[in-house]
Amino acid sequence: MKTVSKTFLFLAVFLPTWISWAAQEEAFVRIDSIAELKSYASQSGVRVRMEPGTYRLDEADDHHFIRFTGDGSHYDLSGVTFEIDNKLFSKFGVVPGKDGFYCVIDLIGDGIVFEGLTTRNVGPEASAQSRNKIFNVVGSNVELRNVDITTSGSSPWGYGSLYGLGGGDVRKMNGIRVGWPAKNSKLIGCHVHMRAMGHAIFVQGAEDTLIEDCHVDGLLRPTNEILLENSGYAYDRDFKARTGSYVEGVNVGLEGEILPDEIIALSEDGIRMYGHGGEGNHPTGNTTIRKCTVRQMRRGICTGLGPGADVVIDCEVTDSVAAGFNIGNGDTLENCRVNARYAEGLSCPYYGSRNAKVELEILDSRNGLANTVLATVNGKGHDIVLTVAEPEYVPEDFTIEMATNKGYAFYQAKGGAPVAENISLKNGTRAKVVEP
Repeated sequence: MKTVSKTFLFLAVFLPTWISWAAQEEAFVRIDSIAELKSYASQSGVRVRMEPGTYRLDEADDHHFIRFTGDGSHYDLSGVTFEIDNKLFSKFGVVPGKDGFYCVIDLIGDGIVFEGLTTRNVGPEASAQSRNKIFNVVGSNVELRNVDITTSGSSPWGYGSLYGLGGGDVRKMNGIRVGWPAKNSKLIGCHVHMRAMGHAIFVQGAEDTLIEDCHVDGLLRPTNEILLENSGYAYDRDFKARTGSYVEGVNVGLEGEILPDEIIALSEDGIRMYGHGGEGNHPTGNTTIRKCTVRQMRRGICTGLGPGADVVIDCEVTDSVAAGFNIGNGDTLENCRVNARYAEGLSCPYYGSRNAKVELEILDSRNGLANTVLATVNGKGHDIVLTVAEPEYVPEDFTIEMATNKGYAFYQAKGGAPVAENISLKNGTRAKVVEP
């Protein structure tokens, strides 16, 4: 009787779950080619699972290589790797217009779930134009989950922003874009390994985006290494970069000379908001960034250029070259962490910014290069709390610069006199607060 009771209990508890799982598995169509995937990309309400393996993507009929236009579909590519031939990014020449960029996966339909894909660019070729990306999310209520991206194929490679941000000779290869008209779309568990010039994750004109448990890494390079080259892009230009005295976190000579003892990021920003995007230049809405990490990028998490009041929770940024967290009007940093080895950990550079709230732990910032600034603060009404686990993590000569054009605030110098008013600053570090 006891055995029968246990069997009945087991069936009563677990059998419905198993039946539900089996039904869900049955609902997936299994495919084993990119051609089959493309055939389902325009359909709504389909559930597609691709057989694990490595697939070569070397053919495309459009500068957006695969357009997913159906609504409410689920594509599970767990265990699948796409090797993307970089030659495809020149196949259609220079494509004009807002939609003229090249991309690999274009998620256009609403309510799409796309998960599990690993991508890597292969081949030495650079694109015919600068605007290239792997994923483009413009559908609403889209979930992009657990993708793993390794970019390459930018040009010139190895000099970061020293020779420009776009146009001219610069050809970039970005990771993930979320753009207008997307609303309530989510990036969950995505990894972007930047081995190209470009942004890892950026938002342009989308509203109410969630970026959660996403992780970005790039590469750094000392200028001393560049100055030892005896051939290549910098050598051919007499080691002169863009003119001026400051280029995206790097000091250069007045005639653009690359200086020794500086450090550059070979890619751009980790997670970045743009002010607007799409046809009609729609303003970027509020974005939530949670439990993300960024390391060795130009700027780590940059919400300051977006017009929304963005919220960044439990995120960590290390070894940025221009700024760790770059914030602006109404932005919130809650339980975040950063170091300042190569640039200020906190940058609030905008004179017109108001009412940002910051809770920021300073990580070990010793043994860095070309930086003695912990934070730059402009604007009005900010509430800032800086803490550190060990006092020695912040060198004694570090400063917190108020009402300043130092660091990444360099670009605000043409906007008049810097201002820092009604700032509540609780400085738990050894850094000295400097006011004009």
